[in-house]
Amino acid sequence: MSRLDKFLAGLRLRSSTPSFEVGDEVPVFVTGRSDDGLLVRVGDTVLELPDADPSLLDAKVRIEIESFDESTHRGTARVVEVLQNEG
Repeated sequence: MSRLDKFLAGLRLRSSTPSFEVGDEVPVFVTGRSDDGLLVRVGDTVLELPDADPSLLDAKVRIEIESFDESTHRGTARVVEVLQNEG
């Protein structure tokens, strides 16, 4: 293994449209509202939290991905745990 290979080992670039698998648990900030509930934005990816408590707007929560469309970078999730809530 060359020095460059060693240096670059494990290096990953972040994407503005991350992908998720059903069942993934991710810590995120709740960033907005829609007619259907609260929204989480991770880069350009948008996840809806349809059954979330509206008081969680701007809170840091751990969510579980329930559905995700790789082509549109949209999905749904549910709140598993409230990590930080100033509201």
